[in-house]
Amino acid sequence: MRIISILLLFAITSYAQPAAMKNSIHSFSVEDINGNSFSLASLKGKKVMIVNTASKCGLTPQYKKLEALYQQYKDQNFVIIGFPANNFMWQEPGTNEEIKVFCEKNYGVSFPMMSKISVKGKNIHPVYAFLTQKDKNGVKDSAVSWNFQKYLIDENGVLVDVISPRTQPDDLRVLNWIKS
Repeated sequence: MRIISILLLFAITSYAQPAAMKNSIHSFSVEDINGNSFSLASLKGKKVMIVNTASKCGLTPQYKKLEALYQQYKDQNFVIIGFPANNFMWQEPGTNEEIKVFCEKNYGVSFPMMSKISVKGKNIHPVYAFLTQKDKNGVKDSAVSWNFQKYLIDENGVLVDVISPRTQPDDLRVLNWIKS
């Protein structure tokens, strides 16, 4: 009987693990803006804001507030991850190197920036498929409506909320979540 209980416990644990990983952003690795591998598992224990960015958008000045937010809370287990994307009216046409120079020169961006990806459509990056599809994230469906849409991820890699592109990064809703 004891052997059966142990085997049953092992089977349940083995079965539950993939489901937990399926609903965590931590199971992904991406390429950073320099072409290096970046494991999102390195963010375990941190709250994460994922933002799709663009250099030629009316919302581009949000980089300034994103950087200020990152500087204020980066030592409190919070990180921002930027994903440049050219999905909305070709507002991110540059190469990774051009994007990197633009962000550093104009906004002093020091939070992690990833390589340019697609955040919607048939070429959607797997991270954004996870963020936008309930069957992958376990929380909700959403559509990326424009540049600078924000996805809030908890310390366990679970999607918590989706924030409109027009909502400023330092909105009280975001600040309260970071501090909670």
